[in-house]
Amino acid sequence: MSFHLHTGSQPILVSMPHAGTDIPQDLRDAYVPRALAVEDTDWHLPLLHDWLDAMGASVLLPRHSRYVIDLNRPPDDAPMYPGASNTELCPTRFFTGDPLYRERREPSAGEKERRRALYWQPYHDALAGELARLKARHGFALLWDAHSIRSQIPWLFEGVLPDLNIGTANGASAHADIADAVAQAAARRGGCSHVVNGRFKGGYITRHYGHPAGDVHAVQLEMCQSLYMREEPPYAYDAPRTAFARPVVRDMMEAALAACKALYGR
Repeated sequence: MSFHLHTGSQPILVSMPHAGTDIPQDLRDAYVPRALAVEDTDWHLPLLHDWLDAMGASVLLPRHSRYVIDLNRPPDDAPMYPGASNTELCPTRFFTGDPLYRERREPSAGEKERRRALYWQPYHDALAGELARLKARHGFALLWDAHSIRSQIPWLFEGVLPDLNIGTANGASAHADIADAVAQAAARRGGCSHVVNGRFKGGYITRHYGHPAGDVHAVQLEMCQSLYMREEPPYAYDAPRTAFARPVVRDMMEAALAACKALYGR
């Protein structure tokens, strides 16, 4: 199975599309040796969110690394951020801009289609199916797309990112009350910075599935890894930092869910 879906009792689905680390054995020889350490993973997100089961959330986790397939890119591989550096449906570069593959070993058009059908489509079928289940049961659904990234990656963005990057596709993927509630929760505790619809406005998952008029709201959180781990190899989980970061993220998610329920009189 290329993903794991846990179904919960609350009207919220948490997707972590870049938390997978596996590169299938038959693909490994095509990559440069450095790629096998999958450095651009959204490290430790399931551990950081270890309270989701108690919250009653549904959770969708992939098995495979984003180096195999980027589940947060559109199937036609159109750039998400025109004019900026973008990763692809089947990425060919590290976040540093260096090549992921050995010379002349990049995936062909046929290989990209194979991976899309084998890895991308099942994840999205599961995601769409779970949102439909939640909406049928509750009358609405909230999708929280969870991500993390190093705080400084010059190939992708200038300078240092804010700690918490909230994206609602410039307001198109979630009701404004939800975005406001998330931002207020981010600001409440202090000690970290946040922005709404800054450099990261939400990828394909947020933009495609978030449809407020259809009673599905989607929020992406791109958080800096410096909040909860070491950003240098071996990318260790940092428990003292996490003691601060975990309650902030939980407050943001619970605020989003409460605001969503309030919209529907729940």
